[in-house]
Amino acid sequence: MSEELRQVLFSHSMPAAPELVRREDDGALRCLACGNRCRVAEGGSGICRVRMNCGGELRVPGGYVAGLNVDPIEKKPFYHVFPGQTALSFGMLGCNLHCSFCQNWISSQVLKDAQSGGAIRPVTAQRLADMAAETGAPVMVSTYNEPLITADWAREVFEKACDRGIVCGFVSNGYATPEAIAFLRPVMKLYKVDLKCFSESRYRELGGRLKTVLETISLLRELGYWVEVVTLVVPGFNDDSEQLSGMAGMLAALDPCIPWHVTAFHRDYRRTQGRDTNSGDLRRAYDAGKDAGLRYVYAGNLPGRMAGAENTYCPQCGALLIERCGFQVRMNRLANGACPLCRHAIPGVWVRPGLNAETNESEGRNT
Repeated sequence: MSEELRQVLFSHSMPAAPELVRREDDGALRCLACGNRCRVAEGGSGICRVRMNCGGELRVPGGYVAGLNVDPIEKKPFYHVFPGQTALSFGMLGCNLHCSFCQNWISSQVLKDAQSGGAIRPVTAQRLADMAAETGAPVMVSTYNEPLITADWAREVFEKACDRGIVCGFVSNGYATPEAIAFLRPVMKLYKVDLKCFSESRYRELGGRLKTVLETISLLRELGYWVEVVTLVVPGFNDDSEQLSGMAGMLAALDPCIPWHVTAFHRDYRRTQGRDTNSGDLRRAYDAGKDAGLRYVYAGNLPGRMAGAENTYCPQCGALLIERCGFQVRMNRLANGACPLCRHAIPGVWVRPGLNAETNESEGRNT
């Protein structure tokens, strides 16, 4: 990290939330924002490089964005949240993992890799909430980089957004702590988790632990978050039948109604050898999910090439409920969160709080 960039980030920082830091007996600080649980000595930083011990205070990112867009909510991807609507998406800098196949490495690895880059834009939490309201987006998400390492700022932003009736969430690798998940719950309803593989040794290559991510998924559901899981299918890394079946089986055992998105990888960052994911790879992953008993499996990043695998169907009568192509919703037949033919309730977040008294009773829960 250049000293210039370090100073820029320090000038756009805030004290860590008390819930996400603990002082050790020797004066070092223990960061509780993510599964790394870094011990940060005076003058040092965590693995993410953006949470710093300055004069015995843990300083964390705040007051800026590095990315800001209004995206289709299907791009996140959330398929069981306000279909066809938009999400105000913001991101900052840094990550707690170091995936060689990262598709957002420009912002996520900016403090670890000299080839990456990024610029910041100062902004207040209130202004971000106002922007979401002005655009009519029913959802705001922290995304692009890893939002757990900027959870303190996200909570401040989301508090303002909740006041405007906006539903908030993370697009995250799920390498979390129980402390961070509990800290965010009062202002967050949505959580998309990247389940990157089903091998402890492969997760170690990325800088994390599979066990921690699986515990995160379980705890998120326990605390009432709406959870959707994404696996980027990377040929030669996680596309073998053992891992695909393992991921699908684990999710189905936890709850067969958890939506599982299997998405296509393209060569990028440090993984430029080998090949991109093709439709056959995604079909194998999709079939693994269905064979395991998952009711909602979706194939992404190859729009129009997966013969119905982007759509939502009623698991009871088989009716087509939501037809998609890429990030576009072509048809939505849901009636108050249920199949219009057999009235089977489809779990998800379908109604914005306070706007309609007729809400799906399974809203916000994977049941």
